[in-house]
Amino acid sequence: MCTSPVCVNVKDQIYLTAKEKQIFDRLLEVLRHFNLQTQLRVAGGWVRDKLLGKECYDIDIALDNMLGKEFCEKVNEYLSSTGEETHGIGVIQCNPDQSKHLETARMRLFDVWIDFVNLRSEDYSENSRIPTMKFGTAEEDAYRRDLTINSLFYNINTGSVEDFTGRGIMDLKSGKIVTPLPPKQTFLDDPLRVLRAIRFGARFGFMLDEELKIAAADDDVKAAIADKISRERIGHEIDLMISGNHPVKAMAHISELQLFWAVFSLPPESEPSTSEGCERLCVACMDSTSRLLELLELSSFTDDQRRLCLYAALFIPFRKTIYRDNKGKKIPVVSYIFRNSLKLKASDAETVLSLHLAAEKFVSLIPLILSNEDTQILEVDWKREIIDVSAASKLRVLAGLLLREIKEFWRAALVLSMLLRPAITACTTNSSNKESELDKKRELCDRIEKAILELGLEKVWELKPLVNGKDIMNVLQIKSGGPVVKEWQQKLLEWQLAHPSGSADECIDWMRQTHSKRARTE
Repeated sequence: MCTSPVCVNVKDQIYLTAKEKQIFDRLLEVLRHFNLQTQLRVAGGWVRDKLLGKECYDIDIALDNMLGKEFCEKVNEYLSSTGEETHGIGVIQCNPDQSKHLETARMRLFDVWIDFVNLRSEDYSENSRIPTMKFGTAEEDAYRRDLTINSLFYNINTGSVEDFTGRGIMDLKSGKIVTPLPPKQTFLDDPLRVLRAIRFGARFGFMLDEELKIAAADDDVKAAIADKISRERIGHEIDLMISGNHPVKAMAHISELQLFWAVFSLPPESEPSTSEGCERLCVACMDSTSRLLELLELSSFTDDQRRLCLYAALFIPFRKTIYRDNKGKKIPVVSYIFRNSLKLKASDAETVLSLHLAAEKFVSLIPLILSNEDTQILEVDWKREIIDVSAASKLRVLAGLLLREIKEFWRAALVLSMLLRPAITACTTNSSNKESELDKKRELCDRIEKAILELGLEKVWELKPLVNGKDIMNVLQIKSGGPVVKEWQQKLLEWQLAHPSGSADECIDWMRQTHSKRARTE
């Protein structure tokens, strides 16, 4: 984990866009019209991002003496008095499980959604991450926030940045992730803050404070992560990390702070049992895949394909690990992690399992694709029986069947297969050797992709069958479907892949001849 200090370019003041100035001026007009003494402060991420020179469209305004809904009603009352159109007010009710501890009012001003909430202070009970909330001062509100860099305010009334913790700007400039209050108690109050600290550290490339790291690795904090946070919230934070700009750094923090098994909890008994240091292997696999993705042409990867490819790399050491459910049925541990530990979509688990399977199939297919010998005997362990065609056609059949299984994720499966190829998995600590191995993997991926495209297999999963079930039953002279029809559907698909220019009549003729030969043999 990087511990070298960071020097961050932080602006001396906040420069508003024309739209932001328009919004803030309108809010100040409301204050003047009603002679309100309310202080309007933009809170949190918007202030941080503006000081870093980044645009942010997430404006949260904290009020010191009224509820958000009350102020939004004042805005509409002002608009009515000037003959302007009023806006609908949405109220997001208190929802502690979604980290919404007080209601938030929302309205649209100049085509931008603005959230309004009152300043608050909070007290936590011993066994809950749900605090008792009450009106607070700006200073109390700043100190209750997760990190000093997220505790800054921009006071709309005065046009100035306010740093009530006294170190928000300093930590932003030095690239430090620090909690406003002592970290252990901060994390015990709300253990989700541990994961948020890691996420922001990875996102900005900031250094985690030493005291924060000690607190994050504390056994009490790990227990609190398991006991006080819903798995949905853990999964949401992890998903933001994996989808972010530095997912490997985030996972490395989780591993090195000994939080891996608290986050990615496993069922009580799994087969085979996990080996010591398995979490480091998981992160190393993800690191290797992430580096390879950076070298490849990523325009062919959607954001979701990249996200699930990284998940698949992270969990590839578990691809053969199972556990038994209450009925004794074998279930992949990867499925348990997605469905139970992270509470992510079932489809995510299914895609990652499919990627693992397809990656293993690619490993045995790659040598056949690279070989130039047309007379070779083509065999893979996952497809022993195939129709009798030439070696070149057989290769197209095998590759086509694999792509039809994994569909648009085939490039992700190809990238993952690089983790499983024996010739490229030798462990090395030499950075130049690592770069050399990475270049070899990239060249190999490029060659395989080019070969698959030259075979005309792009989007082969959209290929429609030339012959339908009814035609098959006519040839076989049977009146109902069943396993025999399914068997012939598979054979005819293989024929179609072997003969990309073939017609439906040619396909049926081949079927008749093959069926006739089989009947005579039997």
